[in-house]
This record gives sequence, C-alpha cells and structure tokens, in this order.
Amino acid sequence: MIETRKRVLGVEHLETLTSIANLASTFWNHGRWKEAEELFVQVMETRKRVLGAEHPSTLTSMNNLAFTWKRQGRGAKALNLMEECVQLQMHILGVSHPDTLSSSTALIGWQTEKLDIATSALNFVRENEALKDVEEPVNSSDVET
Repeated sequence: MIETRKRVLGVEHLETLTSIANLASTFWNHGRWKEAEELFVQVMETRKRVLGAEHPSTLTSMNNLAFTWKRQGRGAKALNLMEECVQLQMHILGVSHPDTLSSSTALIGWQTEKLDIATSALNFVRENEALKDVEEPVNSSDVET
C-alpha cells in the first residue's frame, strides 16, 4: 500500500507520510525499534521540509521519534528532541493543548529520571569519598611493643 501511494501520490504527499507513520507505529508497537526509528526519521524530516517545523503533524513526528529513541536507550537524544518539541508545541498549540500536556508530562518524567540518576551517582561518589576519609583500624600485629 505504501509503495502504491509513493508511486501514485508521491513520497511527500500527506497521505503517503501518514501511511509511513502508521507503519512506523506498528513497528514501534511490536518492539521493532530500529525499523520504527528509520521511518519516524523519514516522516519527520519530510514533514519539516514540506509542512514546516512548526506544523502540528511535524510536532507529532518529533514526539514519536523522541519516544522511539527513549525506548532504544538513547535518553539524551530523546530528551533534547522532546524539549524542542514541547517548546514548539507550547508556542504553536498552546500550553493547555492535549498534545502539549502529553509531551510535557513525558518530558518532566524524563528530566526527573535523569535527575534521579545524577543524584544517585553523586551520592555514590560522596559515599566513596567518605569511606576514604575513615581511618583504617590498626592491626595489633602492626603495633610495636
């Protein structure tokens, strides 16, 4: 079906892009992250070029790609894209739009997760530093009498 749409309507036609995005979502739902990513990237880049970076469909593509990267363990990249997406959604759709609220909720969760990891790492370093400062007990065989 996608190949037919590409041939008849063109690669950049909105219905073709919707079909590709739907296939990417199907891959995503089946845990086929790499295939989903490739298609989500293709759809997002094409929508940016054809519709513009601020079009709601482009923003949906950004959101989908960010979630895909997050599932792939590429948290930093996902976080950066979601931050960009939320900023644009707030500007274009408004702060109370359901898409903005959904993306903002995900972003806050991801930022909290990142902060929790950083806090845990900092606490680990502090605990290890504190252990270094503790004097080791003197072994009685080391004491001269």
